Amino acid sequence: MTAQLIDGNALSRQLRSNVAERALALKAKGVTPGLAVVLVGDNPASQVYVRNKVKACHDAGLHSVLEQYPADLGEAELLARVEALNNDPAIHGILVQLPLPKHIDAQKVIEAISPAKDVDGFHIASAGALMTGMPGFWPCTPYGCMKMLESIGYDLAGRHAVVIGRSNIVGKPMALMLLAKDATVTVCHSRTKDLKAQTLQADVIVAAVGKRDVLTADMVKPGAVVLDVGMNRNDEGKLCGDVDFDGVKAVASHITPVPGGVGPMTITMLLVNTLEAAERAAGA
Repeated sequence: MTAQLIDGNALSRQLRSNVAERALALKAKGVTPGLAVVLVGDNPASQVYVRNKVKACHDAGLHSVLEQYPADLGEAELLARVEALNNDPAIHGILVQLPLPKHIDAQKVIEAISPAKDVDGFHIASAGALMTGMPGFWPCTPYGCMKMLESIGYDLAGRHAVVIGRSNIVGKPMALMLLAKDATVTVCHSRTKDLKAQTLQADVIVAAVGKRDVLTADMVKPGAVVLDVGMNRNDEGKLCGDVDFDGVKAVASHITPVPGGVGPMTITMLLVNTLEAAERAAGA
């Protein structure tokens, strides 16, 4: 068996095309979906992420504002800027790029964002909405994973899903999204006693710990679907995920590559969330 690739680039193009069409429909009503991206400091990785997000917005016909500040920006100044964006009717989504400098309380900044503009899905109100099945914004990376499963027509009802990782950004919301689709969900982490025993039972595995080769072929049940959220570097300096791709693809039925898998979907779902925020604000 050789696993079929779930192509994140191709699915992203399809979803972004839909975003562009819906954005045009909103513009015809006098509303241009707007995203504000706030970057504090000069973290090189963050600068790349931010540029990609702004470009994706422009390509999809969304209005995007990039606000860059020096690393010594005060917490109070940043909070004041977030509040101003909350009150700006031209801005429908607010994204404060993480990580923030150590002197700024990131959680305080996230909670300062209006839940109606929390397109990253990190606000406690968004987390509560996800847990209780109420309307809200889902965190972009696990939301992208759900779209990938949907794209292959995978029915999660009654399936056993194992999530490796318990972060607030991916692991925990991923588990809740899978549970909402009637999967039986196991969450594994650094304290899990026998990871292999858990993953061998899984119909779906989501690897999201940021550690190379955390999932190898002998840990995967034949025919399982494997989603690799990790972003690491191998010994040659090339991008790789959390999964031993070459080994696992010989066992799994479907697998996401790195790069070109979950990565493009994260930014795509940010566009989807921003568009939906604009639609809600416009009463569409």
